[in-house]
Amino acid sequence: MKLILKEDIANLGYKDDVVEVKSGYGRNYLIPQGKAVIASESALKVLAENQRQRAHKLAKIKADAEAAAEALKDVELTIGAKASANGTIFGSVNNIQIAEALEKLGHNVDRKIIFIKDSVKELGKYKAVVKFHKEVSVEIPFEVVAE
Repeated sequence: MKLILKEDIANLGYKDDVVEVKSGYGRNYLIPQGKAVIASESALKVLAENQRQRAHKLAKIKADAEAAAEALKDVELTIGAKASANGTIFGSVNNIQIAEALEKLGHNVDRKIIFIKDSVKELGKYKAVVKFHKEVSVEIPFEVVAE
């Protein structure tokens, strides 16, 4: 089933992308939640016209995303966590703590666009990815140390 996404959905696509999904996922979740519409011929024509009109706005959004990514390019974080004697953290480090650490450095980044590949449950060095735009992302190295 082909759908047009109305908003960004992780691991599926970005707003205004035409995606192919299983019909149950589309009919039972995406369409009733208002996250997508069926990609009919008329809907695709409307989408093409809207994208043509928004082209200059999207260029500005991408430029802003590139500027924000450039500001974070050389940032390295150190996050303190309570840990046991063998280096295991009590709990885990997640995107909220990374967003708070970036905010302390003066970078206001929404926690929803920060992704950590592996679960962080031990002391050491890791990397997080901040996706500002579908074409603009920056990798931020961070180190988890014992408090």
